Amino acid sequence: MTRKKILGSHVKRLLSGVSDHGKKHLTEVETDLLQTHLLLEEAIDKLTSSFMAIHTAVGAQQDTINLLLAGGTPSAEDSARLGAMSGEIGAHVNTAITSMQFQDMTSQLIDRTLKRVTGLREFLGTLGAHSADIAPETGSEEIVELLGKVSMALAIQSLELRSVLRKAVNQQHLESGDIELF
Repeated sequence: MTRKKILGSHVKRLLSGVSDHGKKHLTEVETDLLQTHLLLEEAIDKLTSSFMAIHTAVGAQQDTINLLLAGGTPSAEDSARLGAMSGEIGAHVNTAITSMQFQDMTSQLIDRTLKRVTGLREFLGTLGAHSADIAPETGSEEIVELLGKVSMALAIQSLELRSVLRKAVNQQHLESGDIELF
């Protein structure tokens, strides 16, 4: 193989590797952001429902209290409903708290996404730093050697980043048990 072909194949392999690694990390960033969006949407829906249910229960409780304050006598049904409302409100508050704990999982996803973006920035920084070593008068053999070093450094960085990032996002110690998503 001629020097020109060797150099061309090294450049092609390097650029292909940078493209592949960059695409993989950006795809993972996109996936993490979509999962974060879904978690937040679900949590907000649950919070909204819980707070509306609490509002309704407190309103009904207040109606019965107003009746008592006005000197009225609540019906047996009103008394039973008033007694049950405390448990109902407690259940709605617990649902709201559980929904707010999704914040922990979304924080994990956002943290993981930031690590990916930082890793990708460092990855591209490594490429830039090594390219600074190539001068116009650098010979083909030196360029081939340098490209091999760059490719190796980028592959190691990509593997290190991948090993640091967990795939699963989890929340422990919820009243309903442990949760692991994605």
